[in-house]
Amino acid sequence: MSEPSPSASAYTVRLELVDEPGELLNALSPIAENGGNLLSIFHERGSLTPRGRIPVEVDLEATPERFEAIVSALREGDVNVIQAGAERYGEELSIVFVGDLVETDLSDTLSRLDGTSASVADVALSATDGTSEPSSARIRLATQTGERDRVLETVHAVADEKGLLVIEPLAGTDR
Repeated sequence: MSEPSPSASAYTVRLELVDEPGELLNALSPIAENGGNLLSIFHERGSLTPRGRIPVEVDLEATPERFEAIVSALREGDVNVIQAGAERYGEELSIVFVGDLVETDLSDTLSRLDGTSASVADVALSATDGTSEPSSARIRLATQTGERDRVLETVHAVADEKGLLVIEPLAGTDR
């Protein structure tokens, strides 16, 4: 990798990768292509995120401008960036969806909540009467600081579209 310039800083980028050959290389390429200096990689192949992906933490050095270009290139390359430098998910929100979660595609619901202002941190599904009856899911969302109301708007929009009941926020479960 290239020598960092005197104004380079260390950054951490947390990613979620699909468990397929070449995905780690695809995620690391934008770092090299945009002048970042790779410091370390922590690849947790044995553990999965709530969406069934592999968590990866990358430490790198870059100037602020190059770091912004790296993060943009990662996102443009459809790499799921969970945290980038100071862009931290500083708040947490727990909600419950009740309804036909299986029929309305829980995976799609989670993907739609996992946007630019929130990350799905944990999911617990309860379908005691099988998948043909209403079920519930407790979802813990990590949200960017100050974005809680925007995330709740998205939660309610998705729930309304899919005919789901929302119970939010759960008292005593937020950080």
